[in-house]
Amino acid sequence: MTSKTETGSEQVAGEALGYEQARDELIEVVRRLEAGGTSLEESLALWERGEELAKVCRRWLEGARARLDAALAEEAGEGDGKDGREG
Repeated sequence: MTSKTETGSEQVAGEALGYEQARDELIEVVRRLEAGGTSLEESLALWERGEELAKVCRRWLEGARARLDAALAEEAGEGDGKDGREG
């Protein structure tokens, strides 16, 4: 049960990270895992942190995609409105 509480606090801390911060930390986690030399427990902790960081990055990217889609839809809607008025 303690690990679930810790995971919850890590999620809250992770959500406060900006995209670049989460990405940079994720790169460091992957580097450490690939380098090896860590205990099983440490490797599992790194992997779990990497999963959380990947989720943070995914949320930021999904948010950015939604903003772009909304802007493009608004732009397309304005274009359609102009065409309707002209014709």
